[in-house]
Amino acid sequence: MRAIPGSPGTLTSLFLRILQCVFAAGSIASMSTTSNFFNFTAFCYLIASMGLQVVWSFALAILDGIALVKKKVLHNPVLVSLYVVGDWVTALLSLAAASSSGGIAVLYFNDLGSCGLGEECQQYQLAVALAFLGWVAVSISFLIMLWLFAAG
Repeated sequence: MRAIPGSPGTLTSLFLRILQCVFAAGSIASMSTTSNFFNFTAFCYLIASMGLQVVWSFALAILDGIALVKKKVLHNPVLVSLYVVGDWVTALLSLAAASSSGGIAVLYFNDLGSCGLGEECQQYQLAVALAFLGWVAVSISFLIMLWLFAAG
């Protein structure tokens, strides 16, 4: 396997993992600072999914940082397959959570016109937007890992 941008142990991979972590943590922070998010199952699912993404991305960011310090590129086939499966699972969960939360936000706050909460509605929308951005970042990582796995 040759080192391509985004492969484990590269600066691009570290940057993508940090982006995933920041977007997921921002989504959790925006959602959890509201007072009524627990009344909507989709919003609770978004918190759980983003929590998993924070843990996964933070652990891999640490692994990438250690590999950068030691100047190693991590191309072990078993490790790359673990990355593929982990990124695939977190990408699917993130997309499902962001989509369901986005649907609830549109339904309740735009279609039904029941958004008398003002700032809280904006926090819900911000949390959903950050979740989608986190999904984009983890999907890029997944595609890179899948390419490495297939090439390996």
